[in-house]
Amino acid sequence: MAKHKKKPKESGSTIATNRKARFEFHLHERLEAGLALEGWEVKSLRAGRINFDESFVQIDKGEAWLHGARITPLPSASTHNPADPVRKRKLLLHKHEINRLIGVVERKGMTLVPTALYWKKGKIKLEIAVAEGKKLHDKRETAKNRDWQREKARVLKHG
Repeated sequence: MAKHKKKPKESGSTIATNRKARFEFHLHERLEAGLALEGWEVKSLRAGRINFDESFVQIDKGEAWLHGARITPLPSASTHNPADPVRKRKLLLHKHEINRLIGVVERKGMTLVPTALYWKKGKIKLEIAVAEGKKLHDKRETAKNRDWQREKARVLKHG
């Protein structure tokens, strides 16, 4: 009788990334935070039903909150507990991390942007970045470099 192989754990697997953040912002420092979620939200995240393109992190009264992330409930979600897909969600950070982020954000033009959502040891983690908004000419330069890299790869591939 053959032995069954154990399923690989989900640790390290990415749920979603915020590609728009790399285009809209200069990303500086990155930080990992836990996320306080309800049961239906975890089930929806397993199905990959999240959109956080327009989301941001705000620090209010010594606590960090994720605003604007839309987690769409599954059709099989509980009907006796109405689901709010865009509610603000608490980020789980140490006090010294929050204090450091408060100091960084108070500088001119800096904000906190979620960049990735992933599994780590059975827990859902959110990667946030300290970001500075790009100007229009920076966005044009980013698009130009991306197009050049694509063209260069095409030429090298086909000779």
